[in-house]
Amino acid sequence: MESLTDLKAILHSKRANIYYLEMCRVVQKDGRVLYLSENEKEYQYWNIPIANTTCLLLGTGTSITQAAMRMLAQAGVLVGFSGGGATPLLMATEIEWFTPQSEYRPTEYIQGWMQFWFDETKRLDTAKRFQIARITFIQKVWAKDRELKLEGFNIAELKNEFDKSLENIVNAHSVGKLLQIEADLTKKLYKYAAKKTNQLGFIREHSKAEGANAFLDHGNYLAYGLGATTLWVLGISHGFAVMHGKTRRGALVFDVADLVKDALILPWAFICAKEKQSEKEFRSQCLQTFVEHKALDFMFNEVQNASLYYIKSSL
Repeated sequence: MESLTDLKAILHSKRANIYYLEMCRVVQKDGRVLYLSENEKEYQYWNIPIANTTCLLLGTGTSITQAAMRMLAQAGVLVGFSGGGATPLLMATEIEWFTPQSEYRPTEYIQGWMQFWFDETKRLDTAKRFQIARITFIQKVWAKDRELKLEGFNIAELKNEFDKSLENIVNAHSVGKLLQIEADLTKKLYKYAAKKTNQLGFIREHSKAEGANAFLDHGNYLAYGLGATTLWVLGISHGFAVMHGKTRRGALVFDVADLVKDALILPWAFICAKEKQSEKEFRSQCLQTFVEHKALDFMFNEVQNASLYYIKSSL
């Protein structure tokens, strides 16, 4: 059996896998975590490379043993239960994950976060930096991604929208105004992506489980998994949000996930809907995009920088 040190040898920001499983049983066997499915009268086992996995989502018809949970915890894998197709997370009004219990996560980030969080002005400034980072990441990814360019996504066509949003972010006087600016830009990106994929008349409906709407929901939950992983590894409570409201227990996960959602999930939700791909194909595309554009690295860096920003500026 691998040692605890071996299981955590790969940094979370470098791990390649998010697993969504359904209609199977997750077990521990011979020092490995496997999932078992029944194919007619034959049982088949597949290995889960837990040392290279960030999140495990268990969907419809799944069960997991205590021994498997112990090994997942040792490897630092977050586990969540979801509905079919990886969405929604059950108890989806909050972000709920089974988080491995460890007293050895770093303390510097939560301490830095708490030093500024109770100051409303600093909290607003942090939210502004998150929003600027979000737009910068969209511009970087869409300018670099060859496949998006082939689909007609041209970052230069959105220059005015981005410039206006950045100006408004700097001048925003409240979190409510920031949320409005964020929503306005996202609506424009929906409209742009719908035009590029010939889905004119698109309306964002969270309860509409088809086409681009279904893929947006699905992809966003994958981003929430990355956000939850980032915060857990850095030891920061999900409750100390800077934008999405102090009354929502998991709100900081939404803040962190928003760093990458529009850049990586939004365009592919429309492209995959146009091509009538399956949920599995869309999920695979999202995970490939996360790895290609180093989404976890980016989220870790932004949260770390935000945590230590005021400490470093006071030195």
